[in-house]
Amino acid sequence: MDKSKYAAYEPAAPYFNLVREALGDLVEGEHFFDVMTNDTVYEVLYDIPGWPRVIRGRTDLMAAFRGYVEHIELQSADKLIVHKADDGHAVVIEYEVHGVILATGVKYDNRFCSIIAIENRKIGHWRDYMDSLAAWNALTAAR
Repeated sequence: MDKSKYAAYEPAAPYFNLVREALGDLVEGEHFFDVMTNDTVYEVLYDIPGWPRVIRGRTDLMAAFRGYVEHIELQSADKLIVHKADDGHAVVIEYEVHGVILATGVKYDNRFCSIIAIENRKIGHWRDYMDSLAAWNALTAAR
């Protein structure tokens, strides 16, 4: 894989790598964005300023993550738990991410649960839940 293709997204690499590990051979593609369909629906069930509740399509998802990595750098992602259902067509992952808010240097730790629908060995739909208070506290904290 040409790593320079996704170099701009390096601050989110721990998250991308964790997701790729969680899905294993259920999907095709090396990078997080490679395992998305062109029409992927990425839905977040929380409100964070600057992040849309629904993102439609791989191109728009990449644009949204470009904004994410301008504000947050992840150092790690861990505590992965994978639940497979529907013969691998549905996967629920639980995990944590750890990083820093770039504008303030404030530590960022959060917990997530994501429900993933797999279609033809690609992610067709993603529904995300997170600890909104942890995100709010990190994003609004002073230095």
